[in-house]
Amino acid sequence: MIKPFPALFPAVCALALSIGLIGSAAGQAKPIRIGEINSYKAQPAFLDPYKKGMDLAVEEVNAAGGINGRKIEMVIRDDGGNPGDAVRVAEELVSREKVDLLAGGFLSHIGLALTDFSKQKKVFFMASEPLTDKIVWQNGNKYTFRLRASTYMQAAMLVPEAAKMKKKRWAMVYPNYEYGQSAVATFKEQLKKAQPDVEFVGEQAPPLGRIDAGPVVQALADSKPDAIFNVLFGADLARFVREGNTRGLFKGREVVSLLTGEPEYIDPLKDETPEGWLVTGYPWYGIDTPEHKSFFIAYHKKYSDYPRLGSVVGYTTIKALAAGLKKANSTDTEKMITAFRGLAFESPFGKVTFRAQDHQSTMGAYVGRTTLRGGKGEMKDYKYYDGAKYFPSDDEVRKMRPAN
Repeated sequence: MIKPFPALFPAVCALALSIGLIGSAAGQAKPIRIGEINSYKAQPAFLDPYKKGMDLAVEEVNAAGGINGRKIEMVIRDDGGNPGDAVRVAEELVSREKVDLLAGGFLSHIGLALTDFSKQKKVFFMASEPLTDKIVWQNGNKYTFRLRASTYMQAAMLVPEAAKMKKKRWAMVYPNYEYGQSAVATFKEQLKKAQPDVEFVGEQAPPLGRIDAGPVVQALADSKPDAIFNVLFGADLARFVREGNTRGLFKGREVVSLLTGEPEYIDPLKDETPEGWLVTGYPWYGIDTPEHKSFFIAYHKKYSDYPRLGSVVGYTTIKALAAGLKKANSTDTEKMITAFRGLAFESPFGKVTFRAQDHQSTMGAYVGRTTLRGGKGEMKDYKYYDGAKYFPSDDEVRKMRPAN
């Protein structure tokens, strides 16, 4: 037997190892890196379920072979509930982490900051949750798409029923930042068109997360409204409801309320849940469509828990991105923009489309009334409102949205 020449043995081994590594690398496509930015520490009630929904969708997409053979890889950052920090981490994700696109956002003023960043840096951005209309209209740009139904859309779902109440004197209460301001402005504008004789007699705008509920409730009562439009959420909503119940603010008055039917915000109210408020929300316990059942079963199997609306938004964010990236067959920004314009994709709420004219999705919302059942708050008499039916006209959109 001829033995290998000792001096050549290390070189032969090195060459073999090199060939093996090259072959292995060639068999593994580069992952698609998604930079995700959100206020996880500041808004855990919504964003903990959001992340769970997002993780479930990533797991499903990757288990099915990824996107055209490429797996999804998430690079997640917390924005600290601050627009400046959001822009800083966005820059880090793009420059240092080399992500292919950005997604996320919860608070509307942070969503606007990221919208502007995407325009300045020419980076694709999927605004998952922030609701202000400006993201796709007044401050809209070619690089930004938005998933959730906007404040205009949700107000448009509520206004017809609000007008049927035939209440003349309305008071407003909302957190004093972009989302609250946008929601109140659109509700007032639309209600005035539907009911020209309406009067707005009181307005309370406490700082986000720092409501002094007693004086706010008293000021609203002093304005003697026939009805109240409420845009508070989270701990602010809980304090407002408790104080309002104690002082009888809601007795004999209609209340129209954005977001209150979402499990994140109605569940903590427990037996203090007011009866009969007209709300948008997510009655997960009563949606029997095939697409929602499939989502619910997968979510419950993974987490042994029921989904919240945040779960739906996080899950659908990834599913929408996967559909658009598959269509684009590229992470080139311009190709992604072209692919996402008019893109139809599946969600737990059914088929959704990104409108080509403004990049707003047609994802809708459930509208119903609050009720107390078994010591906890739920929605009753609810139905799904398709977002495609609740937009301003194309001419109005063209006037609001900058050309790009």
